[in-house]
Amino acid sequence: MSGGFWARRSVALYLLAWLMLGMLLAGLIAATLDAGLLPSLLFALPLTLFYACACGFSAYYLCRAYPLAQRSLRAVLTVFLFSALSAALLWCAAGSAWAALCRLLLPDGGAPNLIRPFVAVMLGIGMLLYWMTAVAHYLALEFERARRAETQALESRLLAQDAELRMLRTQIDPHFLFNSLNSISALTAIDGGRARDMTLQLAGFFRQTLGLEAHRKVALREEVALVERFLAIEQVRFGPRLAFTFGVGEGADECLLPPMILQPLVENAVKHGIGQLLEGGSIRLKAERAGSLLRIRVENDVDPDDSGTVKAGTGIGLVNVRQRLAAAYGREASVHWAREDNTFRVDLVLPAQTERD
Repeated sequence: MSGGFWARRSVALYLLAWLMLGMLLAGLIAATLDAGLLPSLLFALPLTLFYACACGFSAYYLCRAYPLAQRSLRAVLTVFLFSALSAALLWCAAGSAWAALCRLLLPDGGAPNLIRPFVAVMLGIGMLLYWMTAVAHYLALEFERARRAETQALESRLLAQDAELRMLRTQIDPHFLFNSLNSISALTAIDGGRARDMTLQLAGFFRQTLGLEAHRKVALREEVALVERFLAIEQVRFGPRLAFTFGVGEGADECLLPPMILQPLVENAVKHGIGQLLEGGSIRLKAERAGSLLRIRVENDVDPDDSGTVKAGTGIGLVNVRQRLAAAYGREASVHWAREDNTFRVDLVLPAQTERD
């Protein structure tokens, strides 16, 4: 049955509400039929619980068979009119039989004697209670449907993030791998030790990226370590032409962010910035925590006579970063980039979250 309505807590609340209705019915019987309070309770409570179970099961299956989104309102009202009338008549018949049995068991105990006006009142109350039960079932089914839709949306979001991370891995410049292998090949004849170190760095870099999960955020210090691995490999190819400096403020290294969010920024800085400069340049990373925000800046030197870096800013890497931040934080995060003279700068702003949070 529907997990939302028939969970233990929901069933307990449902039966508690019907017990309160049974007590009200007992008070009505004691006041109108001159029956004792205890016999009225002995009559009303079992009868009310019996009708609660009958209404619960009957209305539940009818609500499943006649969903509001797929059936016309006229058909739903017609079905529940006849079902409520049938259930209420059954309740009145059961009440009459139960009253007769109570009189046999309690001949001198003031057992209630149902009269026709009271039976008519029971019929009306029974129909009203049946409809209220049906409304409760419809609300529970709608809540369950909304929760399933939310769960499916969350699963789809996680799958999309995983797909984005896999796509980002495939977007790591293939030339980076080819150039690294060529550098390793050249180093084997010149400096076997450096060739071995570069091979280990390359293996460690890809091992670390393959172990990342899109739905699990990583600390900024882990992301910076991944960037350092990437640039250490690139420095074998660029040599002193490539310099990297970073500064992380107090408390910022523990902040969480989506994995590989800085990778495309640094890769763009190498490819479109340092790689276009004959004399080389530097990449600078700065991160600081400002209250509830984490601010990260990545900037690199560019050729002042080349305007291509501005166009590169509208490429796949930065668009990917913007989309991933929007998926992870909504409007709470932002990314902006700009070029000033011989410097290209990217600024990230996102919520400062830690494992403790």
